[in-house]
Amino acid sequence: MSDSLETVAAAAPVPAASPVQTGAGQTGAGQTGAGQKGAGQTGAGHSGPGQSGAVVRSTVIRRLFRNPLGIAAIAILTVIAVLAILAPVLAPFDQNYANIAKTLAAPDSVNILGTDSAGRDVWSRLLFGAQLTLLSALLCAGVAIAIGLPAGLIAGYYAGKFEAASNWVVGILMSLPGLIVLLTIRAAFGPSVWMSMIAFGVLISPSYFRLTRTAVQSVRNELYVDAARVSGLSDLSIIARHIFSVVRAPIIIQTAAIAGVAIAIQSGLEFLGLGDPTRATWGVMLSEGFKNVYLNPTLLFWPALAMALTIGGLVLLGNALRDALEDGEKVKHRKKKVALEGTTAAPAGARPSRKPVAAVVAGTEHHLVKVTNLGVGYPQADGSIKKVVDDVSFHVDRGEILGIVGESGSGKSQTAFSILGLLPDNARIVGGSIQFDGNYTVAPGDERVSQERLSKLRGKRISYIPQEPMSNLDPAFTIGYQLVTPMVRVLGISKAEARKRALKLLTDVGIANPDRTFSAYPHEVSGGMAQRVLIAGAISCEPDLVIADEPTTALDVTVQADVLDLLRELQQRLNIGVILVTHNFGVVADLCDRVAVMQNGRLVEEGSVRDILRNPQEPYTQTLLASMLEGKEPMSTLVSTLQKEPVA
Repeated sequence: MSDSLETVAAAAPVPAASPVQTGAGQTGAGQTGAGQKGAGQTGAGHSGPGQSGAVVRSTVIRRLFRNPLGIAAIAILTVIAVLAILAPVLAPFDQNYANIAKTLAAPDSVNILGTDSAGRDVWSRLLFGAQLTLLSALLCAGVAIAIGLPAGLIAGYYAGKFEAASNWVVGILMSLPGLIVLLTIRAAFGPSVWMSMIAFGVLISPSYFRLTRTAVQSVRNELYVDAARVSGLSDLSIIARHIFSVVRAPIIIQTAAIAGVAIAIQSGLEFLGLGDPTRATWGVMLSEGFKNVYLNPTLLFWPALAMALTIGGLVLLGNALRDALEDGEKVKHRKKKVALEGTTAAPAGARPSRKPVAAVVAGTEHHLVKVTNLGVGYPQADGSIKKVVDDVSFHVDRGEILGIVGESGSGKSQTAFSILGLLPDNARIVGGSIQFDGNYTVAPGDERVSQERLSKLRGKRISYIPQEPMSNLDPAFTIGYQLVTPMVRVLGISKAEARKRALKLLTDVGIANPDRTFSAYPHEVSGGMAQRVLIAGAISCEPDLVIADEPTTALDVTVQADVLDLLRELQQRLNIGVILVTHNFGVVADLCDRVAVMQNGRLVEEGSVRDILRNPQEPYTQTLLASMLEGKEPMSTLVSTLQKEPVA
């Protein structure tokens, strides 16, 4: 039976990443680099304006009803369910009423399907049998879902010790001989169909667990999930709004298959004589018909036909649902992006000049963010810790932009993730501390970032602008959906007020048609617009600090300039601190007040942008400047500008 359960588990498809989720790799153990693990203020939710959830459901339903197999399955199951519900009304006799004078009678006007060997009406028993058979199948599927679904969600999302313990329990359950367990239940509790189905539900729950866990693992590190986390949504909200929507479809398909298996198992046990002969079920009727197959073959035909129609309807429904969902994915692939970018960008003016750092820092009692001797490492197979960030110290104040620059693998993204609390589960803080506005998020001696402390800051006081904008917007929800939900959750405002704020934010970031963009899905906007949406989301809850991780990497050069101008203008107008993670010294020169250069996990040089670019001290910094700017137009323009500026 374990093999059969595994076969059923494989029947439901495990969803892959959405076709628009093209995003970046995740940072793992021993990785030294800038794993592109995204997040963003635009993390979505189910509640809020927009109609994405309803639209997706209605689209799948429409496709289902366009499929002849789907229509046939729904019609068959609907008729059987209605007959079962109305059995007390439609049945001419009680299920156990016996007329000894009419045993094994042929069909007539009173007994339209004849009678069995005890003189009981076959039609009445068939109707009451449908009730009990369907309820027992629902009970079995319900028990399996109640055990396997929550356990799979938790194990897939959190992993760790719970996943290990769950896998151990699942392994035990799958190794048990199912038939022997059911026979033991029968011996202990008597011929109870309910206890048998509860036991079978427990035995088959690993199929739900493994299906759910695999589906969750495929999306838990997606960028839009991190975006929801950084926006301030709780783990429960993220699981309910983002993760469960991925699991829902395969669970429905799995349930159709499990219900059919439950009916077959229950009827098989009763056919073997292990059921309650006083209860009219299709299995008991099959057993009765087999005993009298030579006297009245139709006694075997009617319950077999009912079972075949029900199980066949469930199988057809599962296949039709699968086809409807797969067709939806194909439509998404075929859809072309709507070219809205041409009408989005507000006219760009002259680039704002940088503020003198002294004017920003003067008068502050403490730094907005202070990183002191930070170390981050990953455990290795030999028990050692491989450091990817080592003894890094810097600070950021309100109203200034700090650029962290370095090649891939230098540790700059790991440093940013430490501030955000988005390090992978196996990452360890191996030294140092992080303070935000004077309070520790990583205290000296901590091995992990305090999620409890950061959960009160993320979304409201700290936000994030990731790279790969299309990968950080949940493809299942409209843009308006994803802007409104964090504001409702973090700021506690109404959905109507959040919608007004979202439309204003879209206007502020240079989108000329905010209403259209608000109602659009991520695949309907261009990359430049998506990045503007992420910036709007990042400032939607009026944060004190914005961490931007390569925010222009996925954009073309002309759009990059617009986005950088926008980011600088918003930073100055809102007086927020910004940490810009980049490998591009040109972006640093254009946008930042100070720069920190990282190499192999260490901070090798820090200072004002003017000082670093005019007189780099470290050979590595000199190499970066030479490799990226020497002999090119940006360097000529930059040198010309710096020569005209007075030395502080």
